[in-house]
Amino acid sequence: MIVFHKILMVTGSILIMSSFQSPQKETTCSLTAKVQGLRNSKGVVQFTLYNKNGTVPDEKFENYYRIKISEIHSGSATITFFQLPEGKYAINILHDENNNGKIDKKFMIPLPKEGVGFSNYESIGFTNHPNFSKAKFQLNRDTTKQIKIIYF
Repeated sequence: MIVFHKILMVTGSILIMSSFQSPQKETTCSLTAKVQGLRNSKGVVQFTLYNKNGTVPDEKFENYYRIKISEIHSGSATITFFQLPEGKYAINILHDENNNGKIDKKFMIPLPKEGVGFSNYESIGFTNHPNFSKAKFQLNRDTTKQIKIIYF
């Protein structure tokens, strides 16, 4: 009988100790996005971050995960997104020269008047449309991505 009581005490101690263990923390990362070669220092650069299939392209900026604005310094802009869970992401940038928060189009042509860019894209055209599956990259540590600006 005494042995049985000691076993319960040991088991009870284990149960009590396990209930006070802290939950496992989710790993988060920072993502720095940079753009160089802006044609002027007018306006701002909008950095839009996506994390789901089907969200790119997003001309009206309705499907993003996070969005930030950066001032332009010497033809370049940089922004950092903090505390991002590990996963797949894509970046879209807009050189918003008139600071209106939207992609302005050329008259009679459905191409942007302002500079745009996407992660993993060197060019954009009628046969090379942006999409999440091509623009995505795996984020599992603090990372810096250089995005190419494209003017039409």
